[in-house]
Amino acid sequence: MSESVIKVENLSKQYRLGEVGTGTLAHDLNRWWHRMRGKEDPYLLVGEENDRETVGNSEYVWSLRDINFEVKQGEVLGIIGKNGAGKSTLLKILSRTTTPTSGSIKLKGRVASLLEVGTGFHPELSGRDNIFLNGSILGMSKSEIKSKFDEIVDFAKVDRYIDTPVKRYSSGMYVRLAFAVAAHLDPEILIVDEVLAVGDAEFQQKCLGKMRDVSINEGKTILFVSHSMAAVRNLCNRVIHLKNGSIQQNGDTAEVVNSYLTSNNTIKTSYDLSKSKRRSGSGVVQFLSMELRNEDGEVVNTVLTGDNVTLVFKLRASVSRATKIDLGFSFHNAYDEVLAALYSSYQDYYIEISDSEYINVYCVIPEFPFSAGQLVVRGRIEVAGEESDWPSEPLGIINIETGDFFRTSKINNKITTPFLMKGIWDSRSY
Repeated sequence: MSESVIKVENLSKQYRLGEVGTGTLAHDLNRWWHRMRGKEDPYLLVGEENDRETVGNSEYVWSLRDINFEVKQGEVLGIIGKNGAGKSTLLKILSRTTTPTSGSIKLKGRVASLLEVGTGFHPELSGRDNIFLNGSILGMSKSEIKSKFDEIVDFAKVDRYIDTPVKRYSSGMYVRLAFAVAAHLDPEILIVDEVLAVGDAEFQQKCLGKMRDVSINEGKTILFVSHSMAAVRNLCNRVIHLKNGSIQQNGDTAEVVNSYLTSNNTIKTSYDLSKSKRRSGSGVVQFLSMELRNEDGEVVNTVLTGDNVTLVFKLRASVSRATKIDLGFSFHNAYDEVLAALYSSYQDYYIEISDSEYINVYCVIPEFPFSAGQLVVRGRIEVAGEESDWPSEPLGIINIETGDFFRTSKINNKITTPFLMKGIWDSRSY
């Protein structure tokens, strides 16, 4: 049985909202004396949980409250939760960049952290100097760092800029080097926050592969925070779900991730994007909402596999006339992985707007080929080849139940797949 390298007991972190007074020297000394004896802060006030969806009355909030868990050597622990759940605060405490209000943490081995962009490196120093600085902080000798230097530079692909101050690096270059340093300088514990989202898709896959390698082949322990459920599912062998600063669930990756996604599926099947600011593009033509209709033309929340399904996209134009409008949409699974995508231009169909601010666009998908479950629908609009609207938020959710896709009154129960397909069968002697 692997030994524990991280042990967190009754960990809590409280923040004060608004301006914070300096207090008095007597208070500071009293706090120090209680901390030295392992006792709770005598001036600690009762606060509220950090629920961003409600407005509390207290000027104190608990970013974390009574957190308890252990991590074994070689384990990859994922930490998931909505924004404000306390994920980054927990990693900062484990990285020793902030202190807990109460409780304790025990770490065994060197810890390397990759938190938000901008931490960990000195901006005035070159990439080369920062590599040696970080290695020294981890307690490595100069010869140990030198032995890893070429590997770090090659992984980060910054060889041309290694002697340039990192303040001149792009965010992508910065993250590439920061991850390479953290992963290659032989820490026993690697802590990685959502910062990898800054890199491109190829580099993200490279990082995930490196983390998997150091965990399996080198026995390193990894704490990984991400909003990408696909990355968490593929990398982690255990997951903690944080909500409002408390642990909601701690266990098997698939079980916790599925439970987390289900808890978030109180999402409406259609979103009102009319006032949304979270979008890019010129805004010439924008999405307002989406409707789902069954074979009878009724607006529904749920469709059956094999039915003819109509998606109705409600658009608004900021000009009286627009041509060459190309509307695209994509279907994503619960892990936000793209399963299928379709643009009207794929079939040489372009939308035109003439003397109308509003327009409905209809797309019929015959014999809906997706298995039972849920699909997230995302959309994008181009006008004359230029991006017009790309909302960050989904257009809606499609709930799917099992239908008679094969028109045989039989249900596919051999293999579970995201898609269903038909074939034309024949057999001949030869």
